Amino acid sequence: MTLGFRHVALIGKYQQYGIRAQSGAPDEMLDSIGRFLESQGCQVSALQGDESTAPGRYPALSVEDIGQHCDLGLVVGGDGTMLGIGRQLAPYGVPLIGINRGRLGFITDIALDTYQSTLVPMLAGEYEEDRRGLMLGQVVRDGETVFEALAMNDVVVNRGATSGMVELRVSVGRHFVANQRADGLIIATPTGSTAYALSAGGPLLHPSVSGWVLVPIAPHTLSNRPILLADDEPITIELVAGRDASANFDMQSLATLAHGDRIVVRRSHLNVRFLHPKGWSYFDTLRKKLHWNEGGS
Repeated sequence: MTLGFRHVALIGKYQQYGIRAQSGAPDEMLDSIGRFLESQGCQVSALQGDESTAPGRYPALSVEDIGQHCDLGLVVGGDGTMLGIGRQLAPYGVPLIGINRGRLGFITDIALDTYQSTLVPMLAGEYEEDRRGLMLGQVVRDGETVFEALAMNDVVVNRGATSGMVELRVSVGRHFVANQRADGLIIATPTGSTAYALSAGGPLLHPSVSGWVLVPIAPHTLSNRPILLADDEPITIELVAGRDASANFDMQSLATLAHGDRIVVRRSHLNVRFLHPKGWSYFDTLRKKLHWNEGGS
């Protein structure tokens, strides 16, 4: 067999399935996947600091080393695991395959019980490539950027846990949109349209759409509805009123906000490369994960 990929980074997050492993013990499933990759002729490395893979069995590489030396990342976990490593590896263009050990698995879409039969043709170069854009979010205070982060799913401005609504001034490019009073506001990419934005009443966006969706969270005025926007202009959200507000980036990076802070979200020049089995379709994923057609003919 001629391999399409030779050096694979095995990236996982230990989760407690079945019998609890002792602290520091390797994850048996991850180790099994690593052995399978070796049986296919792949050189396997692990992410530095990832205790779920067998200590010492695979060379531990930093994210930078993976970006420079590996030609594939195999992520075993849930969508959160994929979001985290996807943002980190985006500057290097390393493609990612996801094996789902989470719940929904919109972007880690290979079933754990069929990974061997699915991976064999993919390792040989038979796959569908799916590129997902990133957002660059900045918190600007008194004209200076005090926080900056990438997001693949969404940037969310939230009220404090014990406080009332926030008031947010929203602009798109140079155009003022509205002052909104709500529990918060979500700016979501097509990838993030199946996450928090969906539960807040936002629409689904196909990954090929060059746009974002702006979704209010429990708005004071019911006529404040989700709106689809082109991603070629920055979106600015200014905190006008509200206590203990914060800005979340993929729910993995957090910035506390003060009155007058502006959250500026722009399209990043980076994207994440996902690989799927041959014949993969985004609509297949929606049908499966959202249980469409169940009970129908």
